[in-house]
Amino acid sequence: MILIEETEKLYSEKPTVVTLGKFDGLHRGHRKLIEKTVKDAGTEKIPAVFAFDIAPMTLLTKLERRTMLEKMGISMMVDCPFTPKIITMSPETFVRQVLLEKMHAGEVVVGPNFRFGYEREGDADTLRKLGKQYGFTVKVVPVVCDEEGEISSSRIRNHLAKGEMKKVNDLLGYDFFVTGEIVHGNHIGRTLGVPTTNIIPEKTKLLPPNGVYASETRIGKKTYQGVTDIGTKPTVDGQFVGVETFLFDCSGDLYGEEEEVRILSHLRREKKFPSVEELKAQLKKDEKNGRAFFLDL
Repeated sequence: MILIEETEKLYSEKPTVVTLGKFDGLHRGHRKLIEKTVKDAGTEKIPAVFAFDIAPMTLLTKLERRTMLEKMGISMMVDCPFTPKIITMSPETFVRQVLLEKMHAGEVVVGPNFRFGYEREGDADTLRKLGKQYGFTVKVVPVVCDEEGEISSSRIRNHLAKGEMKKVNDLLGYDFFVTGEIVHGNHIGRTLGVPTTNIIPEKTKLLPPNGVYASETRIGKKTYQGVTDIGTKPTVDGQFVGVETFLFDCSGDLYGEEEEVRILSHLRREKKFPSVEELKAQLKKDEKNGRAFFLDL
């Protein structure tokens, strides 16, 4: 994938089919835009995503988002910062100077609620009018809804903040995950008979509330069931902030490996126990509850 993070360096030799938006989470609605973009690009055009700078805390890190987009067939990713030049562009200037002169857009794919340009004065109808004027096609993809309404990143964020992982994963269309390199923790888990893997997510990554979750973890080509503790280990030291996972039926040295932890279901809140022995007893219960979750699937 071609990655461009500075609009001054943006240029495409070949014509593109480009979809525009924030794309935080790449949820089911976003995926319809991506699928349309890849399909319409075919082999003659470059399927491209132009993503406007997103919030400080995000459902996907930038690396996670790029990796997913590449797997979905996107060949060019423009990660556009909100610079004064971009912010103050009129809709027509943005279309002419960015989409046409730099990206050679032959088709633009957006959702019906898309807004762009200075003070968000441009919308899908604006794009249609400019498309007729400048000779490019505009495709407006209908929103994707469930029984509660339009699927959106804000809805997903609200459910994530409550630890409602089944709803989060339904809206995303895939299991919410956290990625990172397995690092050394304080090895307390191993002394308690439950050796774990530890990763420290990026500070920009939104996480569900601190607690214990049923999870599936991919390391290399293998997938393990397990339970994941998101939080600060309050009983032991309360300093470590990260994602600690006990993998069922797994042994071996995994330090330095890349790990993808998929968060499936909330089991309990994070709690400080009066003693390490009581923590050890609770970890056994967590394992039992985690295994029961997978048996019920």
